[in-house]
Amino acid sequence: MNTKSHIHDVLIIGSGAAGMTTALKLPKSYSIAMLCKQATNEGSTYYAQGGVAAVLDEYDSIESHIDDTLDAGAGLCQEDVVRFTVENSTDVVNWLVELGVDFDTEIQPDGSKEFHLTKEGGHSHRRVIHAADATGREIASKLEQRFEQHENVEIFEHFVAVDLITTDRIGQSGNACIGAYVLNLKTQHVELFRAKHVVLATGGASKVYLYTSNPDTASGDGIAMAWRAGCRVANMEFNQFHPTCLYHPEARSFLISEALRGEGAYLKLPDGSRFMDKFDERGELAPRDIVARAIDHEMKRLGCDFIHLDISHKPAEFIKSHFPTIYQKCLSLGIDITQSPIPIVPAAHYTCGGIMTDTNGRTDIPHLYAVGESTYTGLHGANRMASNSLLECMVFATSAAANIQNTPATNSDWKIPDWDESQVTDSDEDVVISHNWEELRRFMWDYVGIVRTSKRLQRARRRVQLLNQEVAEYYSNYKISSDLIELRNLMTVADLIIRSAIQRKESRGLHYTLDFPDLNDDPQDTVLVPPRFG
Repeated sequence: MNTKSHIHDVLIIGSGAAGMTTALKLPKSYSIAMLCKQATNEGSTYYAQGGVAAVLDEYDSIESHIDDTLDAGAGLCQEDVVRFTVENSTDVVNWLVELGVDFDTEIQPDGSKEFHLTKEGGHSHRRVIHAADATGREIASKLEQRFEQHENVEIFEHFVAVDLITTDRIGQSGNACIGAYVLNLKTQHVELFRAKHVVLATGGASKVYLYTSNPDTASGDGIAMAWRAGCRVANMEFNQFHPTCLYHPEARSFLISEALRGEGAYLKLPDGSRFMDKFDERGELAPRDIVARAIDHEMKRLGCDFIHLDISHKPAEFIKSHFPTIYQKCLSLGIDITQSPIPIVPAAHYTCGGIMTDTNGRTDIPHLYAVGESTYTGLHGANRMASNSLLECMVFATSAAANIQNTPATNSDWKIPDWDESQVTDSDEDVVISHNWEELRRFMWDYVGIVRTSKRLQRARRRVQLLNQEVAEYYSNYKISSDLIELRNLMTVADLIIRSAIQRKESRGLHYTLDFPDLNDDPQDTVLVPPRFG
């Protein structure tokens, strides 16, 4: 059976803010394929509550935003990249306003209307522009609507990328990316997507942990595919755990926005006492790594399953108007946040490391770009500051789209082999996938979580090596499925995280180890090179 083939100028793998912005910023003369693992609104963008950090107020400044980002990044941000991102922040917001994104406003004393800006952890000013507590959903819907005017973009829903295709993999010279093999979930057959340029916009890898605020799509696919193709990755040990995820058996992965703390919510122990002042003078508005570790410490000290986030001291109408999504979700579970505190736990939230790129989104492989959470750009350092992520997606997607236009296309006439599944069979042992999936996510949570030790990391390394062998054998013998693709990618990403964590002999930002609690004097990025390219 011949592999079904598609040919486009640009293949974008991922349909969140980074992928959609890239597509919309490219000329309409380009033929574009955009792959979505599920529906277009199932990525992390859609679930982002907080907002977009940008310099929009006369009392704020570019230098202040840069300083806050550098401080949160704990000495590992690249200052030129931070400056590049922040200097482009106002343009990003203006573009979103032009698209019709309905950001919250407030009436000023003189009767004029201005954007309502909120403050989140690590920020010294109110600079987070938002649409109530559902900013991601508002941005995603407006971006998606704009595609009605872009007939050059062909959207493929329920398509999962399997592997990138590079010239060296098909016996040709060089190492240019020329497309990808992709599983069509509707037909369960692999199809070939040829392209002159490929953009990875696949999001992060927080699904590698047992508890996460991310949707099911966050399985590190782009990072794993890029690594297998020959790209370096960096700083994979820095996994951000959001301090406040709703603790409820019927609300898996529901995030409680940091904006609640920005508007005065308190973190409290079961007895009602506050505790953050013991850990940081900024209290509830300390950076996320500090808050998450403080909560983890108190939960372990007291042996409790959760703590409380309380905003009930604020006026009920204020809460309902500023946080309607959170209010309604909690109310549906019997929690009235205008009267009662919210039970919360930390959860894996953001992958600060990833595929190494420059400010144009270029990777180590010609014609392969990466944008958004799947990347390491140098912006976040050892800890991402709140609401810099949507900003990064759109700033770097814009620069990647511009670079693609200025880069001569690769040869699209290569003879690419059909996908060969003649030697594999249908599996009657899918329990292997579900069992390994559960084991991986549990030992990553227990051994490579908020607080680490060398012994735990070595334990995790041995386990992931064994599981990787099992998954590789399974992948070689059975027809692939979406679950198998994701498990294979998560195994790769878990190994990269563990290796990176073992290499860092200090505690910095999101990486905290009891064996090396102090900071090194000369911090360096943790860069991993694929074996065959080292």
